[in-house]
Amino acid sequence: MGVLRRWRAAGGAIVRVLVVWAVSTATMAVLAGILPDFRIQPPSGDSPTRIAITAAAAAGAFGLLSALVWPVLVRAVLLVPALVLGLLVFFLNGSLLLLAFRFTPDWQGDIAPATAVVIAAVMSAASSATSTTLAMRDDAAYGRRLARLAGRRGNPGQGTAGAEGPREPGFVFVQLDGVGHDVLREAVRPVTRKGRLRPPAMETVADWLDSSHRLVPWTTDWSSQTGASQLAILHGSNEDVPAFRWYEKETGQIMVCNRPSCAAELERRAVARTGRAGLLAPDGASRGNLFSGGAEQLALVMSVSTRRRRFSADRLAMARLRSRAVGAPEAGEPAAALARVGATRSRTGYFAYFSDPANAVRTAASFVAEVVREITESTSARLRHEHPRVGRGGLYPFLRAFATVVERDVAVAAVVGDMLAGRGAVYADLVAYDEVAHHSGPRSRDAMRVLRRLDRAIRLIADASRYAPRPYRIVLLSDHGQSDGATFEAAYGLTLKDLVRAGCGLPVRRRARGTASGAEARAAARAALHRPERGGRTGEEHETAGPASEPVVLASGNLALISFPDLPGRADRGSIDARHPALLRTLAEHPGIGFVLVLDGERGPLVLGGDGGEHELETGRVTGRDPLALFGPGAAAAVLRTARFPHAADIMVNSAYDPVARTVHAFEEQVGSHGGLGGDQSRAFLLHPFDLDGPDPTDRLVGAGAVHELLGGWLGRKPAAAPPVADGKDEAPVAG
Repeated sequence: MGVLRRWRAAGGAIVRVLVVWAVSTATMAVLAGILPDFRIQPPSGDSPTRIAITAAAAAGAFGLLSALVWPVLVRAVLLVPALVLGLLVFFLNGSLLLLAFRFTPDWQGDIAPATAVVIAAVMSAASSATSTTLAMRDDAAYGRRLARLAGRRGNPGQGTAGAEGPREPGFVFVQLDGVGHDVLREAVRPVTRKGRLRPPAMETVADWLDSSHRLVPWTTDWSSQTGASQLAILHGSNEDVPAFRWYEKETGQIMVCNRPSCAAELERRAVARTGRAGLLAPDGASRGNLFSGGAEQLALVMSVSTRRRRFSADRLAMARLRSRAVGAPEAGEPAAALARVGATRSRTGYFAYFSDPANAVRTAASFVAEVVREITESTSARLRHEHPRVGRGGLYPFLRAFATVVERDVAVAAVVGDMLAGRGAVYADLVAYDEVAHHSGPRSRDAMRVLRRLDRAIRLIADASRYAPRPYRIVLLSDHGQSDGATFEAAYGLTLKDLVRAGCGLPVRRRARGTASGAEARAAARAALHRPERGGRTGEEHETAGPASEPVVLASGNLALISFPDLPGRADRGSIDARHPALLRTLAEHPGIGFVLVLDGERGPLVLGGDGGEHELETGRVTGRDPLALFGPGAAAAVLRTARFPHAADIMVNSAYDPVARTVHAFEEQVGSHGGLGGDQSRAFLLHPFDLDGPDPTDRLVGAGAVHELLGGWLGRKPAAAPPVADGKDEAPVAG
């Protein structure tokens, strides 16, 4: 595959040269028709073919002389004063053009010396613009350009810091959002299409697996979504994060992990719980994440994207934790620490990236191409009558392009800059696959194409590391996988909220309001534009619930949470049955629901299933058919952990799971979903270099907190605890 990649690079270079040559030829022909003192053909005239050949030959000779002679001329005139040099450049360029005409066979035209200066300047500008635009689509050229812009021109692979000698390797953690372990394994295998063996979707990762890296799976918590997983990976704890969305009765607010104000609050709670700033303190960088990880260098980080007029006490506490991490005295340090905390904001990454016009051209072209690609792919899916399928109209093509192009390009450029600056640890989240898989499916052709482009981004990061002042270990990981399947509404003709209202004896709306397409990309786009958060009371940024007399139903993939605002504290089974006698059985007996979690006043957390099946989580006692049996041996431990959270909902519902087809039913408008148990969503991956001690591939790394301990051990942030390893009993969910 390495040889094939080199041939592709060589072919791309040849194509770029031919395109630039053609543009130069066309420019010369146009100028010959416009300028009165310039003719390509003799006064008696000539055939169009002969004129085209002569223009092409002259343009080629001019390009060749510019490439070979121009560097020598520039070195020869370096001592000329700058003001004189500016004018001399034009005359030298015009002289090269006159010389090119002398070398052109059958040249019979006419050109004035002054006109040659103008023509040479226009042709140089046209060829330069064409070459630059084409190079924007060349990742290798783009990586070299980023290195030049960062001022790093050292020898590739130097890995040193001048007189200091070799430095300790740095770490780059790239999170491929939503890419499951099994999907990654499929993406690194060659595929046979139309009788021909084609390269894998992720050629770079495949090369790493063959030579330098090891792939191991890890198992998520019950809440298999970015908020819970990334909070634990970066901050060591996702305690009391029961889902992507949940209702908190004491405040009457709905917490959503990717809402900036909620992300800031979740980070504050995690820091207060662990007493540590995070995985990336003190010298790290956080790029494109929900949380900062304690890093000082931040870009596109949701938890710091809200506008604040002054720093809060929580940010001051974070600054103090960072200062302690580097051994600075606590006395007298708040002002300096706060200056470091406030030095960056989430949107600074966008400003820094798009301040370079070349970056803007590259990303704008890719953005337009992605919008067209999404419209084409969605139209093709409708024509092929693909199922399951969800709506992909409205603003979704633009939201998809934002997630798959803008966020990717800005984050990758920031990571390259971090490496060239020699930072010790960088953590970046690339969300492109997750966004597309939600709407097209985890194994769809659309999603595989996104993985191919993500592989190019990974290769760009790896290539750029050669210019860094220290060696880098690149680690790939995911926060969860995705499980496919028809939505709950598509499969059964009603939403979960309809079912809950029917079980409560409340009127059911004829058409329930669906979740907005591209919800995660929508939140990131609003943060990038600094738009206010949706919903909330005056002066607050949290979404609030509806009437207190009605249940609050919130979906997180195929996991749903039901709360009763007017029932104080955690409502138990008795109080729920007293108010809505049919609700729990209506939910548990529905074929689209796998199990229901509720608190029993006498037996503690209780899981209910169809046919009267019950599973007491504290004692392990099962009555009838075990509702958790299909979800793997570790499901009970995962559900029990969440059941003990203070903000666990009154009722928690997990959709049904087909272990043969490995499908679930999302309670949102998603054909690829995650958030609960069932299928590939609970099986994430970790890809690390051989020289790092990691879990044995035959074992299972359980929980995002265990991943934090492992990464922290590699970074030397603190003594790494031995990650828990499943023994096949009840430690972690493995669905299917």
